Amino acid sequence: MRVAVVGGGAVGLVAAADLAERDVDVTLYERDELGSGATGRAAGICYDAFAGELDAAVADRALARYREWDLLEPCPYVWAARERGDETAVRGQVAEMQSHGRAVERISPDELGERYPSLRTGGIEAAGIATAAGLLDPDAVVARLADRARQRGVTVETNAPVSLVGPTAVETPSGRRDFDAVVAAAGPATKPLVADAGVSLALKAFRTQALVTDPFEETLPSFYDATEEFYWRPRGDALLVGGGAHAADPTDWDAEADPAFVETALGNVRSATTLDPTPDRAWAGLCTATPDRDPLVGRVADGLWVATGWQGHGLMRAPAMGEFVAERICGTSPRIDAPLSDRFDPTRFDGEESFDPLGDPTADW
Repeated sequence: MRVAVVGGGAVGLVAAADLAERDVDVTLYERDELGSGATGRAAGICYDAFAGELDAAVADRALARYREWDLLEPCPYVWAARERGDETAVRGQVAEMQSHGRAVERISPDELGERYPSLRTGGIEAAGIATAAGLLDPDAVVARLADRARQRGVTVETNAPVSLVGPTAVETPSGRRDFDAVVAAAGPATKPLVADAGVSLALKAFRTQALVTDPFEETLPSFYDATEEFYWRPRGDALLVGGGAHAADPTDWDAEADPAFVETALGNVRSATTLDPTPDRAWAGLCTATPDRDPLVGRVADGLWVATGWQGHGLMRAPAMGEFVAERICGTSPRIDAPLSDRFDPTRFDGEESFDPLGDPTADW
């Protein structure tokens, strides 16, 4: 079998290597450099703290493979609610996560403050902590996954933009090539790519932003404020702080962070900790979304497969979802059971849906 993978991010690299492990002849095309899209701009937080059984299973498999590849740096993940109405939600989430065997527990504000003295916990009503979580270095992930793909015989072509002239025919700078299957894992570019083959995807892009602070000495966990909707993660001896999401045109967007985001992000850290951070660098990146916030993973036409719509969780899910794509294409039993095929089926939408990529049901985008 000859398969083309279009997209050199984490999902595409995993799928390519896993296909090659199954004796498939694989060529991977990346229009720029490997990891130059969403993967290279990702926050790199990994956790299995999901209340849904299927989401927890995907995360569990992904984290297991990252540990196997020696890419996951252990770091607890804490999420907290600052409004009383959210306290019940946190309790329910923790209980359901525990029912799926996740290493998750409720933690009181006092205990959280004892563990992390630089956290301001006075306004926290409820919190959970995932102790099996960890951190990724996106550059190290790309390098390791690229080495793995090449070692298994994948032909990797960078600076190689392609288009489709049919579900399994790729137009390259050197001419047309025919394959038995094509996997489109190109982030926002997946939609126009498969449109050339007559496939419409319910997929939209949104722009999100991040900054890295100057170094500091305090120890902090990865943290998500469910009320104010911002997050951070330790990055070396600094913090990476994220947020500032909004809808974007994938053909015309600014890769530099907005000054207003930088100011807000630093203010969020100051209000949630005793730190007084200053920015070292900041940037923006594109993520993909679907109407129901689940990805599009599977076959959309005879021989044409897609893997996109990660809602910002592509790097975290890549080892499990790349493997799943390879299993499906090769006709082997998926490690994660059949409900994954149904829930993430990319044909569950007709591709003409109007929806807000940030999840506001009243918006019309």
